[in-house]
Amino acid sequence: MLLPATLGLAFLVLPLAGLLIRAPWSTLPQRLATPGLLTALRLSLQCATLATVLCLLLGVPLAWLLARVEFPGRRLVRAFVTVPLVLPPVVGGVALLLVFGRRGLLGEWLDTTFGFTLPFTTTGVVVAEAFVAMPFLIIAVEGALRGADRRYEEAAATLGAGRWTTFTHVTLPLVAPGVAAGAILCWARALGEFGATITFAGNYPGITQTMPLAVYQTLESGDLDAAIVLSLILLTVSVAILAGLRDRWIGST
Repeated sequence: MLLPATLGLAFLVLPLAGLLIRAPWSTLPQRLATPGLLTALRLSLQCATLATVLCLLLGVPLAWLLARVEFPGRRLVRAFVTVPLVLPPVVGGVALLLVFGRRGLLGEWLDTTFGFTLPFTTTGVVVAEAFVAMPFLIIAVEGALRGADRRYEEAAATLGAGRWTTFTHVTLPLVAPGVAAGAILCWARALGEFGATITFAGNYPGITQTMPLAVYQTLESGDLDAAIVLSLILLTVSVAILAGLRDRWIGST
């Protein structure tokens, strides 16, 4: 097993090592200070954070429903929830256009009624990122809810606590590590989203151009060093997130 294991490790590590070896270290500080890079980084962090907040607001209740409530079609609902995990992101972007585009199922109504459009806007980036990232949060929170000891909730109900009080003061603290882990994974997935974003929101600097899209554009323009620098930033963030999850949240769950 040692030989195939070594080959597997090399297959995963060598491309990352290539980024470090080919990185333009001598000009790295100047490249990191370029306005376009900082704008894309700021937009990426803002959109990923807003997408994570949206996923928390919608995903935690959905995870609770899947974990605690028996209802017809629950398996089908769970399947729909996990579809974005395996759906090609570009297909997800097309699906979002068909729903929220100016001629979409809901987008046309939003446009004619409120004059509000989602495609090719910063809000559209948030929606696209939330669409592909929410399953990570739901799966983590549902697993935490299923593993939580329900006797604490039953004891709170026996003492007269209402459902909302029990949920906010007992259930959420019990599953807080799972919620935190899911939120971090959700944020990381949103930060690295490319396909759905470029399809649904486009690639406009300062408006919809996030870091992955900036990597693609600089690579297409032939500026390999700039693409490497942008990739290094995303790699650093990813490694930091995974290290933090392993040490603080995954172990506690």
